[in-house]
Amino acid sequence: MRVSVFSMIIVLAVAASFAPQCQASGWEALVPAIADKLTGLWESGELELLGHYCSFNVTPKFKRWQLYFRGRMWCPGWTTIGGQAETRSRSGVVGRTTQDFVRKAFRAGLITESEAQAWLNN
Repeated sequence: MRVSVFSMIIVLAVAASFAPQCQASGWEALVPAIADKLTGLWESGELELLGHYCSFNVTPKFKRWQLYFRGRMWCPGWTTIGGQAETRSRSGVVGRTTQDFVRKAFRAGLITESEAQAWLNN
């Protein structure tokens, strides 16, 4: 089991021990809400980049007791280059990962400077 998943389970267990224990129906409502929040930390999907379909995934990670998000991006059928980023921002990690991919694709000569600048400026 990965350290980040294990750390989240420990944090969840500690938080649950401090929750008020007034009724069983409270737990029945709390468990699905916590499960939704936890599963929302992971994401996978596709996006179109300069006319090519690319895949990405986001995974949570604990680093020095803080929650970080690691993003990866790849474009099968176009190149073996992959973009990676790590940030504290859940909403910004896909953008940073894509920026890393665009910079690497430019250095490899897959895209022109104008294409890279046009994408990076948007």
